[in-house]
Amino acid sequence: MSTMFLRSLLLPLICVLALATWSHGLSRGQQRPSSLDAASNTLQYHGGPLLTKPNGINVYLIWYGGFSLKDRNSITDFFASFANPGRRQGPSVSTWWKTISTYKDKTGKPVSDTVRLVKQVGDVYSSGKTLKRAQLANFVKSKIESKIFPLDPNGIYLVLTAKDVTVERFCMGSCGFHDSILVGGSTRVVFAHVGDPTVQCPGLCAWPYALPAYGPPGPALVAPNGIGTDGMIINIATLLAGATTNPFKTGYFQGDALAPLEAVTACPGIFGAGAYPGYPGALLVDKMSKASYNAYGANGRKFLLPATWDLIRLNCKVIT
Repeated sequence: MSTMFLRSLLLPLICVLALATWSHGLSRGQQRPSSLDAASNTLQYHGGPLLTKPNGINVYLIWYGGFSLKDRNSITDFFASFANPGRRQGPSVSTWWKTISTYKDKTGKPVSDTVRLVKQVGDVYSSGKTLKRAQLANFVKSKIESKIFPLDPNGIYLVLTAKDVTVERFCMGSCGFHDSILVGGSTRVVFAHVGDPTVQCPGLCAWPYALPAYGPPGPALVAPNGIGTDGMIINIATLLAGATTNPFKTGYFQGDALAPLEAVTACPGIFGAGAYPGYPGALLVDKMSKASYNAYGANGRKFLLPATWDLIRLNCKVIT
């Protein structure tokens, strides 16, 4: 299967960065306003399979390169938040996912209503610090064939690369991607990549917590878990939404199948009410740290999650 281009995912800033136009990932592409015309931008269902198993979506995680314990904990707490919204009342990761679980396949089965991290492994630069996308696919395939990970057609195999790892097209118009590979000759599984943008492109892949070189004036927002880590979490959330609702280029999307707008990428740069290009919308702000966020999570975490396309109301829905 050729690389699946997702389109316009990442948080754009005004007319300079248009949010990442995913190469079935997040890549820079044509700019889109933060409010969409429902008539022209409704996501169409193309009849293919979604990830719909009722027991949930299993995530198998490969940490490629060196990650701090702090960053690892923030990301694993994000996954834990699908099942454990935390003690605080209010918007949560699990409530954010409810919009995605309204997407249904041709038999009427909805996307799995939960996501969980079931296994993770580390890889300390086994193939160096410069990687091709094909190598990421091979990492995943080798982990399945060697029985380190099970063969799971309803799973997502996620490769996270450290800030000192250069991945083909990452930060050159892309902040991550999702695709699929054939394993065992007959089973196709979904895999994805997200990189740490801290050093290479925080203004592109960690907006609104960092500003692009040629963006609008004004300070960046304070990140609750760290600029690079929160950028990764935003992109992981976007990938999870796209990979579950359009895993094989035949699910829900609008536009060209090789450069589609998906469940989150159809709503670039929108995080709160009143968003417009260059402004993420009204967000919650922590009184002590001044960090901006819109969702509570496990272990007292706070996260910023992107708007999702609402198939019922035909608009971009922010978490409330």
